[in-house]
Amino acid sequence: MATYKVKVATGTDFLSGTLDSISLTIVGTQGESHKQLLNHFGRDFATGAVDEYTIQCQQDLGELIIIRLHKERYSFFRKDPWYCNYVQICAPNGRVYHFPAYQWMDGYETLALREATGKTMADDSLPILLEHRQEEIRAKQDFYHWRVFVPGLPNYVHIPSYHPPVRRFRNPNRPECQAPAHASPPRWNGYIPGFPILINIKATKFLNSNLRFSFIKTASFFFRLGPMSLAFKLRGLVDSKRSWKRLKDIKKIFPANKTVISEYVAEHWTEDTFFGYQYLNGINPGLICRCRRIPDKFPVTDDMVAPFLEEGTCLQAELEKGNIYLADYRILEGIPTVELNGQKQHHCAPLCLLYFNPQGNMMPIAIQLSQTPGPDCPIFLPSDSEWDWLLAKTWVRYAEFYSHEAISHLLETHLIAEAFCLALLRQLPMCHPLYKLLIPHTRYTVQINSIGRALLLNEGGLSARAMSLGLEGFAEVMVRALSELTYDSLYVPNDFVERGVQDLPGYYFRDDSLAVWDAMERYVTEIITYYYPSDAAVEGDPELQSWVQEIFKECLLGRESSGFPTCLRTVPELIRYVTIVMYTCSARHAAVNTGQLEYTAWMPNFPSSMRNPPMQAKGLTTLETYMDTLPDVKTTCIVLLVLWTLSREPDDKRPLGHFPDIHFVEEVPRRSMEAFRQRLSQISHNIRQRNKCLAVPYYYLDPVLIENSISI
Repeated sequence: MATYKVKVATGTDFLSGTLDSISLTIVGTQGESHKQLLNHFGRDFATGAVDEYTIQCQQDLGELIIIRLHKERYSFFRKDPWYCNYVQICAPNGRVYHFPAYQWMDGYETLALREATGKTMADDSLPILLEHRQEEIRAKQDFYHWRVFVPGLPNYVHIPSYHPPVRRFRNPNRPECQAPAHASPPRWNGYIPGFPILINIKATKFLNSNLRFSFIKTASFFFRLGPMSLAFKLRGLVDSKRSWKRLKDIKKIFPANKTVISEYVAEHWTEDTFFGYQYLNGINPGLICRCRRIPDKFPVTDDMVAPFLEEGTCLQAELEKGNIYLADYRILEGIPTVELNGQKQHHCAPLCLLYFNPQGNMMPIAIQLSQTPGPDCPIFLPSDSEWDWLLAKTWVRYAEFYSHEAISHLLETHLIAEAFCLALLRQLPMCHPLYKLLIPHTRYTVQINSIGRALLLNEGGLSARAMSLGLEGFAEVMVRALSELTYDSLYVPNDFVERGVQDLPGYYFRDDSLAVWDAMERYVTEIITYYYPSDAAVEGDPELQSWVQEIFKECLLGRESSGFPTCLRTVPELIRYVTIVMYTCSARHAAVNTGQLEYTAWMPNFPSSMRNPPMQAKGLTTLETYMDTLPDVKTTCIVLLVLWTLSREPDDKRPLGHFPDIHFVEEVPRRSMEAFRQRLSQISHNIRQRNKCLAVPYYYLDPVLIENSISI
């Protein structure tokens, strides 16, 4: 007789336990146990419990390779889902085997789990193991399907029992997108008081349990939204279509939600120094580029800007020194607007020229509110009237709203990360080293994106009710951006060099990005080189290659000009690819998400709509026309309520480097994980020390505040 001591760990989230019967079969290289019921007197598999059992086998089973968990009905109880963390088995020879699960068993089913050692297909020789990994992939591909939501955007996960329409938006440049969608996704019949957007609960109800928020995170998310939206309703904010009477009234939207930065924004938003600072360390810090030559479409002359440069210099000299920078919003050009609250909205695609002066400030020196110069498109300067110049800067901040929300945030983090996640689930088995490495960085991404599609890209959502461009225009911005997205732009060190900002002082976003990237790349390198000893091992891994190919096809839509690889041939190529995926799913999102409310709570700093057309002449702007151009009260509050909800991480957080789920069991990767945490801790310390000396602290890339995954 051989005795096996078994530990079964149940999840700690509310309702993770089960009353159903759980049985176990152990499979080894020398035999297989009988199916044995795991049962004690009293309660088994309670939430947070680690239950211990003893299993007797007729013979030693040899090296343990697979277990099967059987979940079956117990007496008269209804079907009761169970979340299993792991199973641990101590063999007769004293060796301990770990079988990670970290998933729900919803129905009456059998779940086969492999021993935790990371293995590529080349590492498996036993037919039963090869068959198991192939069957796992086949089952996941049968369950998870790709689906088109908006033609021209990354495809997303198909939700069983839920069939949203393909969104086809009118665009004269894409004939296949002529017909608008006529059907709408199913919506719940509960209305959040004062909040005009219906939360599409059905968009997440039919998600597989393993993709959904935990109970704690779900409760935190929705219970926070409800009271705030009710408060807006009771104060009459979401029903008012009038203009703001006074700028200071905007402060009353969030009277109790103030931070050092939000207060600083409200006090300094009109200042040129702060306007320029936001290009470096605000919530969209990846746009600005060094300008070596003034583009023909932006006919700025030396005489125009000489008063705003240092004495004794000129525009050409500063261009040659590398002190002139450009923010070009050409991607927004020509997109039609909609009506909001019965009023036509307006739009522009501005250009903004900036000067990095000897005092270390990034200063705006010229703004043009169109991509086409002409007599009806004056170039606004700091010497213009106070309200002309302020409104010109506000138009640029309006363009920033779309550059940030549509491109930097929703497309380049949420939608791309979801495609990374789905390809991972469909192409890599749980035993694969890359699955183990990357699965923590996919946690809850599908759920938050399902909510995001309901809140943003849905009839009655934020884009339709509170943005000048409406649903179609907002989607068109993302479609254009994806058509230009490149692999190199997601490679962080290269991006700073390509934009010419690698040596720009005071660029804390860049400094922190590179620090986190370096720590992450070192961690990835240690893991990859452990499991892939040679280039041949990379090129010869068919599961890895299928993962890469699927991302190219479903995320980049097969566009070769993106530069995204369709295969990986060397270890360095794999290290770069995996680091890009990991960084995109964590730090890149934190940089553009965490500070949303702080920089947007003061609405004139980040307006989503403009009610008057761009100025065509100077000297006509007054306080009254400025206030009439800003979004009305209702539009303002809808936007800020959504951003308040989506920028505050609910409970059940997992900071970068925090990996409570035990996927790796080998000593080398476990040591690498600990070294990664130590590097991140040092980065966090350095950031906090630096921030003590800054009037406006930059902490959005403090590893303590970066989530492992995009979960909000």
